Amino acid sequence: MEIKYEYSRKRSEFGRPCSFSDLLAEVTVDIPPDPTLAEDFIPQDPVDFGVQEGPVLGMHEVNTERAQVSIRGVNHVEGGWPKHVDPKNAELTTRYREEVEREEVYTKTVQRLGFVVEHYIRQNNTIDIYEEYFEEEEEEEEEEEHPSAKTVNVIRDPNNPRRMATHLSWHPDGNRAVAVAYCSLDFQDSRKDLNSDSYVWDLEKPYAPELTLKPSSPVLTLEYNSKDWHHVLGGCYNGQIVCWDTRKGGLPMEMTPVEFSHRDPVYGAYWLTSRTGTECFSGSTDGQVLWWDIRKMSQPSERLVLDISRQDQLKDALGAISLDFAPVLPTKFLVGTEQGIIISCNRDAKTPPEKIANIFRSHIGAVYRVTRNPFFPKVFLSVGDWTARIWTEELMDSSAIMETKYHSSYPLNTCWSPVKPAVFFTARSDGVLDVWDFLFHQKEPSLSLKVSNDPLLSLCSQDNGRIVGCGTRMGNVSLLEISPGLCTLRKNEKTLTSTMFEREARREKVLQDKYKEQLLREQERLRAQPEEQEDPVQTFKQAQEDFLSSIKAERRRRGLEVPGEDEEGEAAAQEQS
Repeated sequence: MEIKYEYSRKRSEFGRPCSFSDLLAEVTVDIPPDPTLAEDFIPQDPVDFGVQEGPVLGMHEVNTERAQVSIRGVNHVEGGWPKHVDPKNAELTTRYREEVEREEVYTKTVQRLGFVVEHYIRQNNTIDIYEEYFEEEEEEEEEEEHPSAKTVNVIRDPNNPRRMATHLSWHPDGNRAVAVAYCSLDFQDSRKDLNSDSYVWDLEKPYAPELTLKPSSPVLTLEYNSKDWHHVLGGCYNGQIVCWDTRKGGLPMEMTPVEFSHRDPVYGAYWLTSRTGTECFSGSTDGQVLWWDIRKMSQPSERLVLDISRQDQLKDALGAISLDFAPVLPTKFLVGTEQGIIISCNRDAKTPPEKIANIFRSHIGAVYRVTRNPFFPKVFLSVGDWTARIWTEELMDSSAIMETKYHSSYPLNTCWSPVKPAVFFTARSDGVLDVWDFLFHQKEPSLSLKVSNDPLLSLCSQDNGRIVGCGTRMGNVSLLEISPGLCTLRKNEKTLTSTMFEREARREKVLQDKYKEQLLREQERLRAQPEEQEDPVQTFKQAQEDFLSSIKAERRRRGLEVPGEDEEGEAAAQEQS
């Protein structure tokens, strides 16, 4: 290889810092302007340039596969015996133990090992390695946390036109799935392209339903069987009761015949706690509660007419628009009616009229939801009109022991928290979810969250109380994650809640007794007075004077009174009379 030029430097000059100095400017290249190039330029005035500097973000999703769990067992077999001793022979094993225990080596070995074992036992009892030193401080930190909630997922009705999400039911196996009933409750909705399917959604794959349930009529309610997770019970719009086995697909496994079913839509259907796990019951606005067995659904096994006059007349029955059943009370259930009355029923009564145990005149309008407290089954919650109210079965003919404030929008659904006895949720027609904690706030909700612009129709909480599902009128189901402070049971919270309910029940009983006493006094006073014949003319004049005086006071309050107008009005009223 030929070397053109060689650069050489002394070894001592390697790594020396560079020394720069200032020099005068020097022109290396000079390019004169070319006038002929000016024709190629296009002048623009003004010229705007937009520059934005921001980080480039990317969204990635990872869905891990479900872990495959296998069950394995170990069978321990007794061993260590000499060959001449049969372990199955109790006489030989007992004789061999006695021989070993009489040996001097056995006694010395037990004494030597006894000192070692005693040393470690004393060592373990000296220090509790599981002791929590800062438990009180952690509780104080949790109390300071503000209530909050966030939307973790939204499930949408895949069909067009959209239908209402009327009911939710969580899968008993760790709440891994949710069954959603879709139905249109609009009066005389005659859209021909309206779908009647309902769906089971896997929370790990919320973009497509896991199973499509295909009933003969749209379903208003769906319920999983807690004993057999594969059985799903549904109540249809045409009054039929349908049962699915999810292992066999979306077609119904059993279905009640139309002639023996309800005459109106089924607003409530629940599984009963029976040995077989196949019994259920349903309620409808036709005024009937029917009991069924999915092994024989050709006709109901029992029937109850919701006639509060106890005449067992279907024409006088009240329509059931909500139903509740608690497994801790296997023979009792609650029915909320369209007429604003809550009926407490007992299935074990001998005659149908006796099955209507108690009647609570709760609301002016329909009782959209009634549900028992999971910790205190005698206490139940109802929503209707513009408020939610808490009742107790210990007070029969009385008002609610507690209630929320009146809202400008209707509360359409409610449910208790399964982990905190004083916390419950209410869903309103303006799309707001309210979280109430009556141990801390009784006049205002602890948390109000705007979930949707559409009314919230269905509401259901998971068993751990952490996730709450809300179904809207447009078929969207929003899954909300509640902050730990609203789904963690604190120390003595159950005792405090029980004391609160008992205090409010005593207060209501005192008020009820005072009202009855005042009513008796008024009746005695009226009986003591001589009967006087009322003059209808005098009564009319008195009512006329009261009416005119109230109008006069209202006009004076508004500043609209004109001098001389009252005399003219009175004269005109008298002429008219």
